[in-house]
Amino acid sequence: MSKVLGLGNALVDIMTKLNNESTLDQLGLPKGSMQLVDEVFMQKAVEHTKHIPQTLAAGGSAANTIHGLANLGVNTAFIGKIGSDTFGSAFESDMRKNNINPIMLKGKAESGRALALVSPDSERTFAVYLGAAIEMTAEDLKQEMFEGYSYFHIEGYLVQNHDLIRRAVEIAHSKGLKISLDMASYNVVEDNREFLKEIIEKYVDIVFANEEESKAFTGKSPEESLDILGSMVSIAVVKLGSSGSLIKRGEEKVSVGVIDVDCIDTTGAGDLYASGFIYGLIKNLPLHKCGQIGAVLSGHVIEVLGPKMDGKRWDNVKKLVDSIEKE
Repeated sequence: MSKVLGLGNALVDIMTKLNNESTLDQLGLPKGSMQLVDEVFMQKAVEHTKHIPQTLAAGGSAANTIHGLANLGVNTAFIGKIGSDTFGSAFESDMRKNNINPIMLKGKAESGRALALVSPDSERTFAVYLGAAIEMTAEDLKQEMFEGYSYFHIEGYLVQNHDLIRRAVEIAHSKGLKISLDMASYNVVEDNREFLKEIIEKYVDIVFANEEESKAFTGKSPEESLDILGSMVSIAVVKLGSSGSLIKRGEEKVSVGVIDVDCIDTTGAGDLYASGFIYGLIKNLPLHKCGQIGAVLSGHVIEVLGPKMDGKRWDNVKKLVDSIEKE
């Protein structure tokens, strides 16, 4: 089976389910936003919420996607940068526990953390301290890291580091890897539109974008965005949340719905959709089945707090995936 390599911000997710939204006001965090914060604010925020039950897990967009693929039995690896601290050790051990080969670079700052505050209506608000994660440079990437892989998956949050992303895709392209990019954030897209256009047209084979990200990139509706993105890459996917997803490969277009679930927290939904979709491609399944597997994974992850599912839930997911494969 094809092997998948991921590159992304190595962040430890601190998932916190709020009983009300007063905590957001007290911390000065706009509901639904993603705020980059410094180490001092992060320590203050963690201290302020320590009385609320929290879960820790290796996170970051690309890491979540790689984690999903690993749980489906795909041979995977992940490149990221961590600090020499307990959070970094937790990130690396979580990767190994889930059969992911961690290619962990060491930075000077503390390991990155993402405090995810989930409101009662499942809306997520993030305070993110990138720490050592953003110390990763183009010079850190070596040719041998990419040997033996068939797919290379990047998160859009890294796109702000133009030199790093350019070197990553140049190496992956030279090695013959299929490159997939998740746009990850509409504001990152807005700030880096021209660079994204250059990279996507020259190197990217598969692009994932949600409705807001696709509009930030093209200025168009999801359907029109799909056509524009589809003209730039081999496979384009525009995710529409509860309305499903649109997929285009060449002249082929597919619309895929969602599964019926009870949403608790949408963290990781897009990341796990990418896991399922890439898994389907690895298995040479038709586009609609790739999308259906993506929908199964994203649907189940939003029924739990955070981007990670337990073993029992994964067993159920794998049964559903197996049934889709055999249909």
